Amino acid sequence: MPRTTGLRYSPVIPAAPPEKSTIADAEELGIAALTFVASDPVLMPRFLAMSGIEAAHIREAAAEPGFLAGVLRFILGHEPTLVAFCDATGAAPARVSAALRTLPFGDDTFEAST
Repeated sequence: MPRTTGLRYSPVIPAAPPEKSTIADAEELGIAALTFVASDPVLMPRFLAMSGIEAAHIREAAAEPGFLAGVLRFILGHEPTLVAFCDATGAAPARVSAALRTLPFGDDTFEAST
């Protein structure tokens, strides 16, 4: 009689496709991220220091293509900040990543096309 280990075959369940985002959704989430960062007395100075933007020029910088992608990249680059942002907004981390990829300068395709 063959010995069995008690393991059974389970079919492989494909992973869900990555979440997609429209540009409007991505911009909305990027603005929420900027509001989140700007309202935090610890995160805002850190964001300014890491981005090299002076506080007096934040409005000018916000009008530039790629700014919101930079804010989302800042959020995604620090897990505790990402968790806090997702808790505050109800957005899933995958949605933040999808929004980043949707925004200008959110991935490497812009550099590849210029």
